[in-house]
Amino acid sequence: MWWIAVLDRAKSLADIIRKHEDIHIVTHIDADGITSGAIAVQALSRLGKNYSIEFIKQLDPSTIERIRDENHELVWFTDLGSSISNSSLSMIISDHHMCTDDSNSFFHLNPHLFGLDGSIYISGAGVTYLVAKMLDSNNIDLSALAIIGACGDLQEHRYRRLVGGNREILKDAIDANVVRVETDIQYFGRETRPIHKLLQYSTDPIIPGISGYESNSLSFLYEKKILLKDNSSWRRWIDLSKEEKRIILSGIAQRLLLKGFGHNMVKKLIGEVYTLPREEVGTELHDAKEFATLLNSTARYGYYDVGLQVCLGDRDKWLKKARSLLRGHRQNLVEGVQYVKGEGIKQRRYLQFFHAGNGVRDTIVGIVTNMLLNDSNIRNDIPLVGFADKNSREVKASIRTTQSLVDQGVDLSVAIRKAASHVNGVGGGHSIAAGATIPKGEEERFLEALEEEIKTQLSSSKDVL
Repeated sequence: MWWIAVLDRAKSLADIIRKHEDIHIVTHIDADGITSGAIAVQALSRLGKNYSIEFIKQLDPSTIERIRDENHELVWFTDLGSSISNSSLSMIISDHHMCTDDSNSFFHLNPHLFGLDGSIYISGAGVTYLVAKMLDSNNIDLSALAIIGACGDLQEHRYRRLVGGNREILKDAIDANVVRVETDIQYFGRETRPIHKLLQYSTDPIIPGISGYESNSLSFLYEKKILLKDNSSWRRWIDLSKEEKRIILSGIAQRLLLKGFGHNMVKKLIGEVYTLPREEVGTELHDAKEFATLLNSTARYGYYDVGLQVCLGDRDKWLKKARSLLRGHRQNLVEGVQYVKGEGIKQRRYLQFFHAGNGVRDTIVGIVTNMLLNDSNIRNDIPLVGFADKNSREVKASIRTTQSLVDQGVDLSVAIRKAASHVNGVGGGHSIAAGATIPKGEEERFLEALEEEIKTQLSSSKDVL
């Protein structure tokens, strides 16, 4: 029943689009936002509509006012926009972030309006794809971008497979032969990383004695008699035989069990992976998760057109640029994590935090925060907040937690929205990951309000139980 209601709302947005000739797309700067924007561009282009597109970090009041003053015939917000209230804009919204019940309108498509968790069941690219499909059923090929967007937002992570609305979209992608589903190891880098690097950088589950240690990773593979190179080239996970994969997975499982991690942690090793058969095997584009990381390395550094053009099919100039940006992005993440570890993480009772200042870009502080929360040397039993300077007046705050804490009642989207408003800032996101922009100098008051809200959420959950 819920799916029918979602599709009906998508049809309402499609009907609005048909009545307009000039549409301005406003989308987010992460992988889900880029794929959302690309889906909208493709759908409008195929329909013969005039369009323009812009990428933004956050939809704050000044940005909304600026867009309103530009007098667009119609504005299509993708992967953001649910926070807009009482706007005189001519607009449609296809978003999946938390929203309030009073935002329910015929021009607003959001899973939360239909009782679905937008952090798990469908992404911004997913709801945007549904609008595109309602415009023309031939847009089914755009389902591949929706799957990439979902993986970019880690929506397959909780169940090790896509569920809910994402599952319905996956059916379209399989039917259109633009995505294939396999069961394989869940660690990042199956297509491009040498095997020892894949194990060295493994997280969730962390491999005892191997994660974070290149020499130990190499020793483990030598011990298992796994050939590391074909001639002069490092072998990747996709180059291994089924038996070699079985030997490695068995060895990892044994280590986890011996260290007392339990069978539930072992189960996390295997799950669904999504590949794009039209892309070259062994490249970042063939695996949906790696494709999403490539996109994250573009718009987060201001190169919005690069990721967009790759999504639109460029495999020459723009792809080369994207790969160059990806190398820099990876280095920035490594340096960001090292910087925070050097500066230290401060502890409070219900949360922990770091302030990177200018040491980490505000556009990647959320990724760095997530990486740190998955580090075996850092606590994950309380949320982690990361601050980074946005400009001379504002600070970006990113907060991440675990599914275990979400199951205990923590909702970071609600908490950060309330805490940000307490200091005249703007915040939102998902229950497991959220962000805010706050005035510089208000970090302590923000943390106090945020901690109080998390404390209340945990207490309320215990009262219910």
